[in-house]
Amino acid sequence: MVEPSVISNPDTNPNASRKKRRKIGSDYPNGAAAEPCGNRWRTETEQQIYSSKLVDALRHLRRPDSADAAVRTVRDAADRVLAVSAKGRTRWSRAILARRLSLRLSQIRKKHKRAARPDAGLKKPAVQKKLPPLQRKVRALSRLVPGCQKLSLPNLLEETTDYIAALEMQVKAMAYITGILNGVPAAAAAGGGSLAD
Repeated sequence: MVEPSVISNPDTNPNASRKKRRKIGSDYPNGAAAEPCGNRWRTETEQQIYSSKLVDALRHLRRPDSADAAVRTVRDAADRVLAVSAKGRTRWSRAILARRLSLRLSQIRKKHKRAARPDAGLKKPAVQKKLPPLQRKVRALSRLVPGCQKLSLPNLLEETTDYIAALEMQVKAMAYITGILNGVPAAAAAGGGSLAD
């Protein structure tokens, strides 16, 4: 007769199928990134793919009424294309893709809360405790990288490294496009080198 504890316990039963589990807090399968952080954005292929997607997205934008709206629209389009290029492998890319929906939902919620409470806007600001300098800097950094407010320091640094490399690629691509639109030769538009530098 087989003991019931052997059947119900998957650790002691060699025939039981086991599922691989991801570690909590890890954004990559098997706990490691498929590519080293930041290297993905430095390849020429990745830069060309991003540049072509960016040009395509900019072509389909509507003309905004004011210069401020134009800057915001171009920045949002460039960030969205960058997040799509990351293919959802990072927290910051998923946060950018989800931002439009969450902003709209938060606007709707605020509107309903204000309508429900007559004393809206009369709250006193909460007194905040003074944090140690390192924690203040980590908190400030976590606010700069989209979707990383509640990450541990090692994960935050990994996301930040990848985000900075992606932004560097975005700047190169936008400088290149701007140079072409202004009639500057391609080499000078890319900052003295090719887009792959």
